[in-house]
Amino acid sequence: MLLTGTHPRTLDEKKRLTLPKRVREQVGDETQMFVAPGADQCLWVYTKDEMERLSTKLDQTSATDAEARVFRRLFFAQMEEVDLDRTGRILIPERLVQFAGLEHEVVLLGVRDHLEVWNAERWQTFFDQNAPRFDKVAEGAFRG
Repeated sequence: MLLTGTHPRTLDEKKRLTLPKRVREQVGDETQMFVAPGADQCLWVYTKDEMERLSTKLDQTSATDAEARVFRRLFFAQMEEVDLDRTGRILIPERLVQFAGLEHEVVLLGVRDHLEVWNAERWQTFFDQNAPRFDKVAEGAFRG
């Protein structure tokens, strides 16, 4: 699955997020998604297939790896399965809204195999700080 794009969105009063039509087309016939805390205080949103792939990767870490155990516990314990309704909305659980500091204005990002939901101001700050480093970061990403 190839999820892409930057999509300014709003959360309604019930903390529902409507996925844009293009994103709904990218995720296909999904009726459930998985929302979890992500890095940099955003939320990660996965389809079931992509969550299975990520879980398989995490299963490859050693049971004696303390950092991997901490991550798995925190990640899976806080993850929620949410319904994707007919109008393309997901309800973000309040504790995950609080984790990510989400307010009315949010930004939905397509990040290849998952979506990210950011507080709009935090995303702009992240973008402003990191966009000038794009060339340098790209060099490191493709060394490999």
